[in-house]
Parts: sequence; C-alpha cells; structure tokens
Amino acid sequence: MKEKQHQTVQRAIKTFVLRQGRMTEAQQRDYNELSGRWRIPYTPSALNFIDVFDNMNPVVVEIGFGMGKATAIIAEQNPDKNYLGIEVHTPGVGKLLGEIRNKDLHNLYIIQHDAVEVLETMLQDNSISAFHVFFPDPWPKKKHYKRRLMQRPVTNLLASKLSTGGYIYMATDWEPYAEFALEELSQTEKLINRYDSYAPHQKWRPETRFEQKGLSAEREIYELIFEKSE
Repeated sequence: MKEKQHQTVQRAIKTFVLRQGRMTEAQQRDYNELSGRWRIPYTPSALNFIDVFDNMNPVVVEIGFGMGKATAIIAEQNPDKNYLGIEVHTPGVGKLLGEIRNKDLHNLYIIQHDAVEVLETMLQDNSISAFHVFFPDPWPKKKHYKRRLMQRPVTNLLASKLSTGGYIYMATDWEPYAEFALEELSQTEKLINRYDSYAPHQKWRPETRFEQKGLSAEREIYELIFEKSE
C-alpha cells in the first residue's frame, strides 16, 4: 500500500515543465507523417519488446532525449541494441522522428509521455539493460528539488526495471545536481557505483546541445554510472 502511495505522489509532482515551443515546418511534417510508424502510444499496460522490435536484443531507455541528436547517433552506431526514447516535448519528438527516417533506423522507437508513468506501467521489471539520462532539468531552486528525476523513490523504480548487470548513466553540467544524484543513487537498493565517485568521460556518448551550452559557460561535466547487482 505504501509503495502505491509513493507512485501516486510521483505522478502528481512532475519532473518536467511542458514547454511546447514552436515547431518548424519539417518537424511538424515529420511528426504528422511518421508518428504512426515510430511513436508508441502511451497505454497503462506492459510492452512486449519482441512485438515492438521483432527481436530479443537488449533494450536501452533514454529519458528526456531533447531534440534527439545523440539518441539517433547512438542507435545508429549500435544496431545490435534496441532503443526506446521517452520525451514529452513535441518539437523534439518531431525532430527525432525525422532522424529515424533519415538514418533508416529500425531499432529506435519513441513514447511521448511522462517518463515516471511509463516506468510504472509500460516497462516490465528486470527487462531493461540500461537507462540513459543526459542533462536532465536540474531544478536548481531548493523548493523545486522534489521535481528532480534522479532521486528516490524514482531511482528505486529505475532499479526495479533494470536487468541484473544493467546500468543507469546520467550526465549533467550542474554540480549541485551531480552531488544530489550521487547521494540518491548511492542510497538506492541494489545499485552499485561502477566507480569510486564520478565516472570518467564516456567517449561513446555524442555531445548534446545542453552539454555544448554548459561547456560554453565553462561548467564541468559530471557523469555517473550505477549498475544493478543481483
């Protein structure tokens, strides 16, 4: 009963603000034309990944992919893995749909919905090989800390969806959030830090637009990798 109450609280407190923004003509066109092919509608029932991807390859979930540039590159470079991108902002969804078509990707699908609700209802326990969270909203004001994605009980929820040996990888340019996330992940049951503290730079991850902004502002990039133990 208590666990159900926690999940309800997380749904009430959103980890994002829905900023629709202006879509370009290309993004709107791709959104309209390609959503039926590569966007999975939200439904409160668990996905069967074999039905979605038509194979048994490991599944990587990216939460909050923004405009999706890094998402598409990673999927293109790793055809032996399946990717599921979760994002609420329509312009980014339209942009990534166009990238899926342009790169002829068959291992990447999108869910446009609140990530926490997707975690709760659409992903089966022990079914995900990795979660990628690149430069999430840091919610810098203390009164907004409750909106941060990378904190318990959401990290417990993430851990429950990981298969044994699976990992959570987060990158941020906001040092207070990095410290906060390091503490929360360290205290999450069944998660073990792959490194003593922050991870070294992962060269396989393409640079994102938010990362470029952080580097331009001379902010350091912090990376975290936590694995699920048995």
